[in-house]
Amino acid sequence: MRILVVNWLDRDNPQAGGAEEHLHEIFGRLVARGHEVTALVSGWPGCEPTATLDGIEVHRAGGRYTFSLAGPAYYRRILASRGFDVVVEDLNKVPIFTPYWVGAPVVLVAHHLFGTTAFQAASVPIAAATWLLERPIPAVYRGTPTIAVSKSTRADLVARGLHAEDIDVVPNGVDVAMYVPRPDSKTVHPTLLFLGRLKQYKRVDLVIEAVARLARDGIDVEVRVGGTGDQADALRALAIRLGVSDRVRLLGYVPDDVKLELLQSSWLHVLTSQKEGWGISVIEAAACGTPSVASDAPGLRESVQHDRTGLLVPHGDVEALAGALRVLIRDPGRRARMSEQARSFAEEYSWDASALRVEALLNRVVDGSAPE
Repeated sequence: MRILVVNWLDRDNPQAGGAEEHLHEIFGRLVARGHEVTALVSGWPGCEPTATLDGIEVHRAGGRYTFSLAGPAYYRRILASRGFDVVVEDLNKVPIFTPYWVGAPVVLVAHHLFGTTAFQAASVPIAAATWLLERPIPAVYRGTPTIAVSKSTRADLVARGLHAEDIDVVPNGVDVAMYVPRPDSKTVHPTLLFLGRLKQYKRVDLVIEAVARLARDGIDVEVRVGGTGDQADALRALAIRLGVSDRVRLLGYVPDDVKLELLQSSWLHVLTSQKEGWGISVIEAAACGTPSVASDAPGLRESVQHDRTGLLVPHGDVEALAGALRVLIRDPGRRARMSEQARSFAEEYSWDASALRVEALLNRVVDGSAPE
């Protein structure tokens, strides 16, 4: 197949996150299986206009806030003549409305929609634009074969008006050969880990507040925060105000080898978002035998099995969050059991299996037999 993937970013973009990891893990594998994959994405200041990543031919047009106009124009000028068999639109942040401007069947990949959560992730003008651009999704994509990364995302799409029979759930995977437990590498003192973009809706402030409560209880705990984003300064200021700046390490961008070491050596992984599509970092932590404490929120309810691979707490409840962390820090036996169960759970998922399911759906679309 000749496949065009339309996404806001590629994995080399400084703003890249879980959606970009998904893109490259899935479609890099489809390249290895003999398919021709082209990606149309936005660029950033100083970037190369084209690149080859994981065998994917990447074309960059416009920037973060102009891609919705620059992308279609670039497609018509440069890519339309290539005769793609299928176009995959990665719906992450806001739609790009590919059914209106591509000349091939469209498959939608949905991670999660923001809804009103957008107002916690961006300035009011940008959040309002995101919210408004999500409104026409049902009318534009109704009847479009769709891949949702979780049951929660599928339910959200159905609630908005898409047809359930058009949506396949294909969870994200994890490289269980690379992400492996190393019990001997755990830090001496309790350490928590957050990995992700430092955006307001991720609510890393809740983790810092929980650390402050634990410190007042005499628990010598540290949180390591890996990632970049516009909340870094605010989080640093919060740690100072709460008197726990010595217990909060803002690590900035974390390369893959350091990320693996952090996942293996931390006692617990923490993710307090109000909403996630799935939570790739949760499964990566699980593969490393590190249980997660997370918000009882869409997406995370599936990637964390409560009281088996970690604990779920009401979103925004700092006392409940601190209590869950306190319980697991003080109970090494329970933490060890969860570590084993988390690894077993992660082994049920793989990028290879996910890629094969995506390939099967794309084949059905090209053959004219989707949905199944």
